[in-house]
Amino acid sequence: MTISITALGGPTAILELGGLRLLTDPAFDEPRDYVVGGGRKVTKTGPTALSPDEVGAIDAVLLSHEQHPDNLDESGRAFLSRVPLVLTNASSAARVAGATALGLWEHHGIARPDGGTLRVTRVPALHGPDGAEAVTGEVAGFVLAGDGLPTVYVSGDNASLDVVREVAERFPAIDVALLFAGAARTVLLDGALLTLDSAGAAEAARILDARHTVPLHFEGWAHFTEGADRLTKAFAEAGLTDRLVLLTPGESATL
Repeated sequence: MTISITALGGPTAILELGGLRLLTDPAFDEPRDYVVGGGRKVTKTGPTALSPDEVGAIDAVLLSHEQHPDNLDESGRAFLSRVPLVLTNASSAARVAGATALGLWEHHGIARPDGGTLRVTRVPALHGPDGAEAVTGEVAGFVLAGDGLPTVYVSGDNASLDVVREVAERFPAIDVALLFAGAARTVLLDGALLTLDSAGAAEAARILDARHTVPLHFEGWAHFTEGADRLTKAFAEAGLTDRLVLLTPGESATL
């Protein structure tokens, strides 16, 4: 079977596989400024390709974390009430009504229309350098798998290649990797990477030996410091151009 991915902008994407429709990190607000911890400002610079109404019915949301507006904004939070299942980490589940918490390496089965099961495993993610969790909070990545389905890794906001290696050890046959890239940075961590930079995304693709890599989270916000051009260059330098699938907001690919 195949997976269809529609990028909506930032970390938000629709995933269709096994007859199910999943959504990653819903952020639907119009471009605007947000004031976050310590009075800092983060800015959304581009619109999300589809509105909540245009997205249609969603079977489950894969929420990496809720503490940052680029991953869950006001419209996205309201959208969660329409969704029967929200999978996330324990810290975020405690702050999102009705969300289901998954512990590290714990899985949740979602019934497929064909009678099979989509198995969603929560995997680690580190939103910055070692020790960053005390500042940036807990984040979840996910691996999706099931009989007859491609195995799909959704990194969440992760900056650690060691984390990618852990995932590769547990899941040695990743078909599609959705990597949150963009080289996001903050002054709170002296400009250290909060997500993979472009070279790191290419190295993550190599570590996972993924047949297809679809970057997300690299445009639409001012704190993303590397975009499509840097990703294209990094994958070319790594000899992985044939594995890179770059989508603009609103664009879809079936893999």
